[in-house]
Amino acid sequence: MVYENILVEKKDGIGYVTINRPKVLNALSIKTVKELTDAFEKMAKDKKVGVVILTGSGEKSFVAGADIPEFARLKPDGARDYAMRGQKLLNLIERLGKPVIAAVNGYALDGGCEIAMACTMRIASDNASLGQPEVNLGLIPGYGGTQRLPRLVGKGRAYELILSAKPIDAATAERIGLVNKVVPQAELMAVCEKMAKTIAKRGPLAVKYCLEAVDRGLNMSLDDGLALEADLFGLVFGSKDVREGVKAFTEKRKPDFKGK
Repeated sequence: MVYENILVEKKDGIGYVTINRPKVLNALSIKTVKELTDAFEKMAKDKKVGVVILTGSGEKSFVAGADIPEFARLKPDGARDYAMRGQKLLNLIERLGKPVIAAVNGYALDGGCEIAMACTMRIASDNASLGQPEVNLGLIPGYGGTQRLPRLVGKGRAYELILSAKPIDAATAERIGLVNKVVPQAELMAVCEKMAKTIAKRGPLAVKYCLEAVDRGLNMSLDDGLALEADLFGLVFGSKDVREGVKAFTEKRKPDFKGK
């Protein structure tokens, strides 16, 4: 697929995906969703990529929301398909098997907030603004906002954000747990890259199974989640990476993980 709305780069084990529609504040068109889906499917299969950073182009917006002119032309039956396409993309990001860091560089509203929430973690610039303003249009979130937001910040705060439609600033988002960290805008990509490089040095199988244990375990009882953890612990214990990690520790050197 030839990309018109996104930029994709790979460097030093990190994949970079940038939504590149700055004139419309990186609004999510149907074509942009298709391109992102294709890009993340390829990132999932690329063994040279251990971590992905997702951001928006420019200094104003991560993703400001839906492409409203395109969105306004939808019919009710098409609206459901529209929501399902977006949910498919966000599920892909959330279950990629590799960490995805959202570099939230400005507005992250409705679909933008939803796509950020599907990422493994969110680092925001100090000018960022996050929210779910769909009720202003008489709508509800359609890309998972009603489901992921309460899981991140709790039911009461999720209700407040969704029903008031009022965006919150980066500092408030950090305080309630919607973002992991807030940094000056000029330092955003450097901080995200530092985090990505730190993770990329870890055992890739261990990272993958940690993600699986947390994501799947959140939807289980504690006992079932503990059983899942034990199963994955046993699975990864048989890998060459574990033998290399233990050997490197005893030899006081950095491990050379192969993801096997």
